[in-house]
Amino acid sequence: MNFLIADTFTDSLARLSGDEQKAVKTTAFDLQLNPVNPGMSFHKLDKAKDRNFWSVRAGSDIRLIVHKTAGSLMLCYADHHDKAYQWAERRKLEVHPKTGAAQFVEVRERVEEIVVPVHVAVPAPQLAAPAKPMLFADVADDVLLSYGVPAEWLADVRRADEDSLLELADHLPAEAAEALLELATGGQPQPAAGAAAGADPFAHPDAQRRFRVMNNVEELTRALDFPWEKWTVFLHPAQRELVERDYSGPARVSGSAGTGKTIVALHRAVFLARRNPEARVLLATFSETLAHALRTRLRRLISSEPSLAERLEVHAMNAIGERLYERHFGRPRIGGRETIRERLTQAAEAAGLNFGGNFLLTEWEDVVDAWQLADWEAYRDVKRLGRKTRLPEARRAALWGVFAVVRERLAEEGLVTRAAMFSRLATELAGRAHPPFDHAVIDEAQDVSVAQLRFLAALGGNRPNGLFLAGDLGQRIFQQPFSWKSVGVDMRGRSRTLHINYRTSHQIRSQADRLLGPELADVDGNAESRRGTVSVFNGPTPRIAVFDSAEDEIAAVAEWLSGLRKDELMPHELGIFVRSEAEIARACAAAEGAGLPFKVLDQHVETVSGKVAIGTMHLAKGLEFRAVAVMACDDEVIPSQARIEAVADDADLEEVYNTERHLLYVACTRARDHLLASGVRPASEFLNDLRT
Repeated sequence: MNFLIADTFTDSLARLSGDEQKAVKTTAFDLQLNPVNPGMSFHKLDKAKDRNFWSVRAGSDIRLIVHKTAGSLMLCYADHHDKAYQWAERRKLEVHPKTGAAQFVEVRERVEEIVVPVHVAVPAPQLAAPAKPMLFADVADDVLLSYGVPAEWLADVRRADEDSLLELADHLPAEAAEALLELATGGQPQPAAGAAAGADPFAHPDAQRRFRVMNNVEELTRALDFPWEKWTVFLHPAQRELVERDYSGPARVSGSAGTGKTIVALHRAVFLARRNPEARVLLATFSETLAHALRTRLRRLISSEPSLAERLEVHAMNAIGERLYERHFGRPRIGGRETIRERLTQAAEAAGLNFGGNFLLTEWEDVVDAWQLADWEAYRDVKRLGRKTRLPEARRAALWGVFAVVRERLAEEGLVTRAAMFSRLATELAGRAHPPFDHAVIDEAQDVSVAQLRFLAALGGNRPNGLFLAGDLGQRIFQQPFSWKSVGVDMRGRSRTLHINYRTSHQIRSQADRLLGPELADVDGNAESRRGTVSVFNGPTPRIAVFDSAEDEIAAVAEWLSGLRKDELMPHELGIFVRSEAEIARACAAAEGAGLPFKVLDQHVETVSGKVAIGTMHLAKGLEFRAVAVMACDDEVIPSQARIEAVADDADLEEVYNTERHLLYVACTRARDHLLASGVRPASEFLNDLRT
């Protein structure tokens, strides 16, 4: 007998209390071990349209809804008695007549017309507003069916307008909802693949996104231990296609926040390790903070396959660079940013030049060191991409005199910059027949530096399936833009964009997108469009609030958090983010005002069950919560006044504003259902952008 689990079950499990979850898990394990155990209390649901729905007692008032046939048993839903029964009575499991995919179909509610008796006074009719056009009136039934729309919902789909579409989408299978939303926003969705006659309806790609066979207790344990992270079990068909595809060269997946780029990167790394038992796979990301989060997720994903962990390494980019450099050249002595600033200032003063410390440092970091310019001719001829301050040749010559002295001084002291470290590694690896890794998968690739990308190109850029990058230009917060092609990473024909957002509500996603343009392009002209991105579920409208004082803001956020707890959200489903460490105290005060336990996140970004997560916006990447408060969005806080005052180049000022917007975008899109963004007068100009 097949033992299956539905995503509706993991969703419902996440909403139960800790003790209730334990009871449900115990019952689920008992069912998997012996589905016909006479000790299990099965009860047939007489009012359910689907005669195969049964309930199983998991406690005095907790029930599991299972779908039971001669060949399978599926865990479908868990809740308190009445709510569990109501869920089952409104659904049936069917095989779609067109696509052949198994899907839950919500039973349409029939609304009877109520005739008003003659003796009841009826208000005078008002002039009705012009009816809005029906979005799908001209779409043929066969086309709608090819998108996975259940036959009994065709009439409702035809009547849908822009006001009712999102409500309708909540009642349809995911593939149907996504296709209709894409169609309504000007896209052209692809019909679902039709199944061959007699094919297993649970093997269809659309079915596998919501139903999975649990082959053993370890798989079920993994699914039930992390019910919030459905990605460990269920993968969207568009994501699966990117994960399992063969690429002739470097490949990239992009998409706005919530479209599952990190999920694709994780599964891609695991897929490559599984496919080749001899392969060594590097999974890397920008920072140690994000690498730690990836390690945690990877452990959950491969917990039942410990042998994979021996060949799949997760590192921050700088960490793997230092490790490989030590292996080939000895432990590097890194010349940090402050050391470089000091050497630049000393060299400029010795030459009697006054260029300004910040200008010298950014010119060194973004031009000289980034591109490893070794002589005057290279600096004279380099295109200073993104640097708008014009430099005549005489001024460049004077600058090179400073940079040449600093290069010599670093060499004398035995110091290397990280850019020099990665560039030397790239040269070394380019001449080796056997690289240290067969495949490299990079998450948050938009924040990879010039030298790091040069290293990655040497590591795997020329081999099929050697290099896979995932990122979003709208979340670039650390690096200036540069040409990837110029360092040997050309992804023409191998770039794909994810458009289905399953993490963030339509209301939050559409409001957060106002912080960014509808289309972002890299230096090579590759565009990432946010047009056509759809969220497949609804939520409350985000609240944007400005207060007269920090005390008023703290009190209001505390009240908001308390209201969410009354709505049965757990503390660990709540997050509070601020721009910098200076504003952390305000976030802590709000959590305390709501009487909620909390944890201030450190570089390991480990959230704790039963506690509100509080952190800076830089630590928000990779996290998600049911509700998020973004506090202290004050004027001179975001965008950071300190960064603005340190600007030494016109291009730097534009870059500050861009990355500060990206930071707020990252923080806001950590929220799934509820978002509050707040500040104190005069508030950040970005809050106005969120409103409009």
